[in-house]
Amino acid sequence: MIVVNLNKDKYKYDIHSLIKAFYPEQDIKMVVEGEPKDHSDKGQIEIDIINNEEKGLLKMVIHHPEGADTFLDINCLVENSKEDEEEGDIEADVNTNGVSGNLQTAKNAMKQLIYIMLKKETGTELPWGTLTGIRPTKIAMKILENGGSAEDIRSYMKNTYFTGEEKIDVSIKIAQREKSILDSVDYKNGYSLYIGIPFCPTTCMYCSFTSFPIGLWKDKVDRYIECLKKEIDYVSKAFKDQKLCSLYIGGGTPTTLEPDQMERLLGYVEDKLDLSYMKELTVESGRPDSITRDKLIAMKKHGVSRISVNPQTMRDETLKFIGRRHTVAQFIDAYKMARQEGFDNINMDIILGLPKEGPDDVKYTMEEIEKLMPDDLTVHSLALKRGSRLYEHMKQNGVVETTNTDEMMKTCADGAARMGLSPYYLYRQKNMTGNFENTGYAREGKAGLYNMLIMEDLHSIVALGTGTVTKRIYRDENKVPTGRIERCDNVKDVKLYMEHIDEMIERKKRLFE
Repeated sequence: MIVVNLNKDKYKYDIHSLIKAFYPEQDIKMVVEGEPKDHSDKGQIEIDIINNEEKGLLKMVIHHPEGADTFLDINCLVENSKEDEEEGDIEADVNTNGVSGNLQTAKNAMKQLIYIMLKKETGTELPWGTLTGIRPTKIAMKILENGGSAEDIRSYMKNTYFTGEEKIDVSIKIAQREKSILDSVDYKNGYSLYIGIPFCPTTCMYCSFTSFPIGLWKDKVDRYIECLKKEIDYVSKAFKDQKLCSLYIGGGTPTTLEPDQMERLLGYVEDKLDLSYMKELTVESGRPDSITRDKLIAMKKHGVSRISVNPQTMRDETLKFIGRRHTVAQFIDAYKMARQEGFDNINMDIILGLPKEGPDDVKYTMEEIEKLMPDDLTVHSLALKRGSRLYEHMKQNGVVETTNTDEMMKTCADGAARMGLSPYYLYRQKNMTGNFENTGYAREGKAGLYNMLIMEDLHSIVALGTGTVTKRIYRDENKVPTGRIERCDNVKDVKLYMEHIDEMIERKKRLFE
């Protein structure tokens, strides 16, 4: 355990996330001045962080078990200066460098201080430097929108966040590609729609999303669809003057719906909403064991333009361990069936860091995927989430080996390049193996529009169904985002959602009134 003593609770989350990135196997205990301290709970390392930002000074002290302390001071802008948020209003000011002269905001200086100390302490450099937010490429996008150049991005990310050259390169590449794609979409006058289907054949061991076994809920699905229809009715009236840019049906596993249920849902969307501006309709058909030809025919009939058929790995033994309940052969059959039915934009998801898999397994998975040539590949780094069965298994039975390395990430990037797929979006999650990221690769014209719109907070996302979150992006009179974002959620329990569907709709009405 590592104990971190703070004189203020400000930036507590960022401090914890950054220290955890250097010590992923350690529990990090945060103690704020004035809180009771358990003196029997001694860590391997004890860290003091003293925040005197009102005087423009920050300090960090590392107390080692053998008694040899190290410390460092760093200057920062005073407390009332404009805060530079990683995922908020990032200015295209590339002249900040808290180490070589120009002062950083207190938050950035605090993270630089921790990074400098722990890099020296551990001998480790983090690929993303001090960045702990989930959307690092948003920084690059903001600089481009403000008229900055690729070199401006490089200087800013290196000097402010100590980001590594490889991650800066991919951030620039993704931002440039996103901007070129999104410039052709009238998102300022539009919105996107998410419809959640919370049912799955089984729950994967690593999953913490809202999902319910379809076998137990089969006789309730028709009622669930009727509730979705009520939410669609609300959307058809409330957003009649806005353009629907993209529609994403996710879950759970939407293809747990029977063909007639899929027809009924997609047909109702067609009847009630103006789809004339829509650029993309995605159905997350992720579980191969839920895909049938009749379901593919129903989706194709109603204009589904993009689907996901997800292997996660091409090792049968791993699939069995994580509870996927399908084989590699079933995945290949489902993928080929989708091609036969005319789907020309198919995404695959794989996960790096699955239990007991290493570089050779990832290499094998990529070799098998290259034989199939998907249009889009999303490479996920396993995130150990509280609430998942894998997290509980590790907690009760000890560590299951999970590995993710630069070599494994590069194997996927190289394989994507050989297939003609280039990176187009990227995001991160807490507790990811190797402190890496999730990256989407796609061939020209096949990039997932919804993924980019939701990552960049460019317009409102209206979300229907159990456990979904609607996000309103506020704009000024010139339709420029103000930075204000508000959310409302639907309850996570299917039964409560159906019983309180009118309340779910009222929440959205209040958000958008």
